[in-house]
Amino acid sequence: MTLRIAIQMDPLERVNIDGDTTFALAEAAQARGAEIFVYGPSDLSFREGRVTAWARPAKVQRIRETPGIFGPAQTLDIARDVDVVLMRQDPPFDMAYITACHLLEIVANQTLVLNDPAGVRSSPEKIFPLLFPEIMPPTLVSRDRQVIDAFREEYRDIIVKPLFGHGGAGVFRLQYEDSNLDSLLELFFSRSAEPVMVQAFLPAVSEGDKRIILIDGEPVGAINRRPKAGQVRSNLVVGGTAEATELSGADRNICEAIGPELRRRGLMLTGIDVIGGRLTEVNVTSPTGVQALKRLSGIDAAAKFWDVVQAKLAAG
Repeated sequence: MTLRIAIQMDPLERVNIDGDTTFALAEAAQARGAEIFVYGPSDLSFREGRVTAWARPAKVQRIRETPGIFGPAQTLDIARDVDVVLMRQDPPFDMAYITACHLLEIVANQTLVLNDPAGVRSSPEKIFPLLFPEIMPPTLVSRDRQVIDAFREEYRDIIVKPLFGHGGAGVFRLQYEDSNLDSLLELFFSRSAEPVMVQAFLPAVSEGDKRIILIDGEPVGAINRRPKAGQVRSNLVVGGTAEATELSGADRNICEAIGPELRRRGLMLTGIDVIGGRLTEVNVTSPTGVQALKRLSGIDAAAKFWDVVQAKLAAG
C-alpha cells in the first residue's frame, strides 16, 4: 500500500539539500513510493472536531535551486487522508509550536504522528535531560541570582544558555574572572520570564560534541562536531565541523538510560548531544545529523527510520 505522508516543516524551497534531515526523510520515503505532502504549522486548522492542513503535494529532488516540485495545494483531513505526519518544523520551541502539538495530539490516535506531539510538548531539548541528572554535567536551572552566584562559586568555569534556544544561539562560557555575568543575566531576564540553564564547563568540548542519532530509543550512529578554534559551540550552523566517530561505552550507557523513556513518549527520531560522556541535550523537535551520518559513516538513518515506521504501521 502506498503511504501518504504529510510533513509539517519550514518551506521546502529553502532547505539545504546536502544537510537537511527532513529532506533526507522525504527523499527516503519517496524512494519507497510514498506520496509526500508538505505544509507549515500556520496551515493547520481545527473545526468541528476535524484537524486539517492546507498542504501541497511535493516531490523532492537534489537540485539546489528547486529542491521541491509541487502540485496544487489541497485540504487534507489529518485523521483520514494521511498515514503518517512528520512534525519537523525547526525551533524555537514557542507557543506556536505548542499549539501545533495540541492540534496534532487530537488526531494522534487515528494517524501516526512522529514525533508524538504529546511527547514533544513535554520534552523540550534542555528540560528532558533533567530526568537523568546522574549522566548530565552539573546543572542549574534558575532565575535566582544568589543561587546562580553560588553555583558559579562552586564550579567557577560555567556555561550559561537560554532554556529554549536552538542552534547554539545565546550560549556563553564565563570563566571565573569574567565580569560579564551580571550584564548577561540582565540581558536574558529582560527578554524573557524564563530561568536560564547554567552548567559546569566541560573541557572535553574541545575534542568535540557528539550527536548521536536514536531511532525508537536505539542508537544507530553518531557524528562528532568539533568547534572552531577558540569556540565552545560546536553546532554545524555556527561553524562547527563534522567528523566520523564511534559510540563509546559511556555513550551507550547514556542511550540505555534514556531509551525506554524516549520510546514511552513516542519520540521516534531523536538526536542527543554528548560531551565527554555527559548528556547535554535531547533534540526531539527536528533533530539533525542524518545526512552527515550517512556521508561520514555510510549509516542510512533515514532508511532505518522508515523501516521502523512501516513495521509499526503493519503491526497496527
